[in-house]
Amino acid sequence: MCGIAGIFHPGTPKPVEPNRVLAMIAAQAHRGPDGDGIWTAPGVGLGHRRLSIIDLEGSPQPMSDGPLTITYNGEIYNFADLRAELTAKGAIFRTEGDTEVLLHGWRAWGPSMLDRLNGMFAFAIHDSQAHTLFLARDRMGVKPLHYVELADGSLAFASELKGLLAHPQLRRVPDLGAVEDYLAFGYVPDDACIVAGVKKLAAGHFLWIERGRPVPQPRKWWDIDFSNRATGSAKALGEELVDRMRVGVRSRMVADVPLGAFLSGGVDSSAVVALMAEASPKAVRTCTIGFDEAGHDERAFADTVARRFATDHRERVVASGDFGLIDTLVASFDEPFADASALATYQVCALARESVTVALSGDGADEALAGYRRYKFQAAEERVRGLLPAHLRTEVFGTLGRFYPKADWAPRPLRAKSTLLALAQGGGEAYARSVGVTGPELRAQLFTGSARAQLGGYRAEDRYVATMANAPARDAIDRAQYADIKHWLPGDILTKVDRTSMAVGLEAREPLLDHRLIEFCATLPANMRLRRGEGKWLLKKAMEPYLPREILYRQKMGFVTPISAWFRGALAGEAVALAKSRTLGETGWLDMATIARIADEHRAGRAEHGRTLWQFVMLERSMKRVFG
Repeated sequence: MCGIAGIFHPGTPKPVEPNRVLAMIAAQAHRGPDGDGIWTAPGVGLGHRRLSIIDLEGSPQPMSDGPLTITYNGEIYNFADLRAELTAKGAIFRTEGDTEVLLHGWRAWGPSMLDRLNGMFAFAIHDSQAHTLFLARDRMGVKPLHYVELADGSLAFASELKGLLAHPQLRRVPDLGAVEDYLAFGYVPDDACIVAGVKKLAAGHFLWIERGRPVPQPRKWWDIDFSNRATGSAKALGEELVDRMRVGVRSRMVADVPLGAFLSGGVDSSAVVALMAEASPKAVRTCTIGFDEAGHDERAFADTVARRFATDHRERVVASGDFGLIDTLVASFDEPFADASALATYQVCALARESVTVALSGDGADEALAGYRRYKFQAAEERVRGLLPAHLRTEVFGTLGRFYPKADWAPRPLRAKSTLLALAQGGGEAYARSVGVTGPELRAQLFTGSARAQLGGYRAEDRYVATMANAPARDAIDRAQYADIKHWLPGDILTKVDRTSMAVGLEAREPLLDHRLIEFCATLPANMRLRRGEGKWLLKKAMEPYLPREILYRQKMGFVTPISAWFRGALAGEAVALAKSRTLGETGWLDMATIARIADEHRAGRAEHGRTLWQFVMLERSMKRVFG
């Protein structure tokens, strides 16, 4: 696991100053504390920071072989099989790691090599003979890659935005569209960036640049397909599901450094630990973060799993009201990021790093197997939408929803206003709002008139609406899962895990995001993913021989920070200060009087704006850090 950076001149091969590449990788030193390297040639420079996991001493980067040079971040889990195949074709290897496999694979297969890779990765391969630079990102978007075209005609790239910020020619101008996206969802999606002009290579895409030609648009090389259905009994499909999970777990247990797992006591992480214990001759190392608030403390469930599989278990109790990591998170994420569970994720990564260098997580199962509660509501609402024509739904449910009292504090089934308004909308629009934080009506009030004019009708929700409308899918659940895999998963979940783990020099691996497993889950009948309101139904049934029912069928908890209480207590001053922030005010985009109003309404208990205020705190600090 590493940090990469580079500069390429697509036009004239101007010299690349080594110190510029060095500065770009120095800004990402946390991603690779075990070493660094740079390589330059006419018109190109590549840099690398290394966290040693496999072939600890034998695979320094950037790595060259003839005209090919690579800088690479990630792990290729099937590299041994590919190595054997390439050796049979005549390739001669000088190292024992996976980096050289990519070089020989590129020589043998070109871009079609990507289809053969099972792993998480972002890499750049320069070919001095063909005068090309090839950038690629893994299927799910586990590993990040940012790039930008600069004023001198060069293209610069880096794992994290801070790598590009180290380049003196990058113009630091905020992007209003990204602020709209962030306020809507609580993160800046992968098709946007807070710095104007900077792009993120999308998951499952590559960018192939040839000297003498304009920089092309990225090309999609992988997609997930929900349009086909597997056949077979629940027993047979459940056995296949576990077999595919087992392969995903075992492939990610290959490492030359200490390895362990995050264990929350939930279904997903417990399933991963169960399959790790099955494969390991030694006790699996596990770690858990507990909280000083009983309603959010899952240590008892984690202890149950740890005892069942005799793991080498460590836990630490932290204060659920601890917001002291705000500045650490701001520095780690660069862009504003308002998913408050990042506080806990950072803490569990720091705990894991004390004893291991690699940790397996349970991320991905909720998206692959319909584990989030919102899928249940989306499916139910779509059934109702199917009973009435759109114009009638808009007239009846829209009218009722406008007059029904608002009750954000209530459980969703009791929030009739939200449900009525959702039924009045199309499925894509309603789902986009359900995954959001600050709705379009409030955002319209928060933006100034000039900002609304500059946005020109652009709305963050439209990407979800379009994605769901064009999804290779059969039903409402398919479409919602497809959209989450395209937007929520890389933009929120995987960004959170990557930045918090890399901040402490830990490699996190997601076995439940093995692409073969994800592709299989997409073919499962909807009622094997979600049945009678039970998400991940087939996974839970299939894991009954491994895990106790109290783990499989307990209510999902998750980490919920007391944000609302913070802004009526310890962070009340922060809420007041937001309305006077020069950083926010000088953009000319935000109506500071409206921010003052919602802060006052929240502190007085007249309305619930905790999550929106948290968004503004993170936005203000991130913009101050990035733009000064």
